Amino acid sequence: MIDKQGAGLGFVTCGTIRTGTEKDFSRRLLIIFQGISEVMEQYKPEVAAVEDLFSAHNVRSALKLGQARGAAVTAAMNQGLPVDDYTPRVVKQAVAGYGHAEKEQVQHMVRTLLGLSGAPSSDAADALAVAICHANHMDRL
Repeated sequence: MIDKQGAGLGFVTCGTIRTGTEKDFSRRLLIIFQGISEVMEQYKPEVAAVEDLFSAHNVRSALKLGQARGAAVTAAMNQGLPVDDYTPRVVKQAVAGYGHAEKEQVQHMVRTLLGLSGAPSSDAADALAVAICHANHMDRL
């Protein structure tokens, strides 16, 4: 999560929702929904943004990822937040200046743009990159 401060960006928090050893996929979706809801209740964001699905070679994995994304979007919508989505290419372009940037490049740029002392995890960097992308696009509206 980031905060737009005039022309700059500030780091608020980041993390990963872990579903642990839960085997029931429906319960895993509930854990994602509840985790996102808790973060939103604590930090009170004004908007939400998610990464649009990309094509995957494994259809089963793509379907599960889509359902997890749906749980996150539903949590945001349930809080009354507008939700925008961005393709991975647009996110990478906004953060690294290159739509085909590698994960490491995205992590480095997120760290640099937010002035972090260390590199966030790959998943956290992806989420922060979406937030940075959205903040950049809000400037154009």
